[in-house]
Amino acid sequence: MRPAFNLEPNYRVTMLTREEWTRGPWTPPVVKGLIWFTVGYRMKEGTGAGVYGQSVGRRLSIFLGKYDTVFQAERDAILACAYEIQMNVRPEKYARICSDSSSGCQNSVLIGATVPKGVDISTCHTVGLYWVHEHAGVQGNEIAEKLTRDGSVQKFVGPKPSLGGL
Repeated sequence: MRPAFNLEPNYRVTMLTREEWTRGPWTPPVVKGLIWFTVGYRMKEGTGAGVYGQSVGRRLSIFLGKYDTVFQAERDAILACAYEIQMNVRPEKYARICSDSSSGCQNSVLIGATVPKGVDISTCHTVGLYWVHEHAGVQGNEIAEKLTRDGSVQKFVGPKPSLGGL
């Protein structure tokens, strides 16, 4: 029997405009269900990832090391978010991941290719990946940015990669 591969993503990428994000204090109505924000950041002290689950009040600051790239941090933030959504089974139909990385959203096929076996949130939720304009004043994104900065200055103790268990 020949192996069959499904390379089609099980999610939709939506690039909302800055105006759509800044019309009100909360997320746009089209972004519904479980709402998560992810940010990857590189500072002099190190690289970090931040994940904020607006719907569930979950906050993660992750230190990734001194040599990880911003794209790796953004990818790891999205992967950590997917892992959190899978581990915390919720009844919501929709799961929305909002990232301020346009390259991360546009290259989400690469991110999907790196998801560890068994981490597939699309079996329980209709998944959407949304681009949030950086520094647009979106509350959830601002919280994720602070978590990322906090993660960038933490000290990691253990073998690399720091997210190898995801």
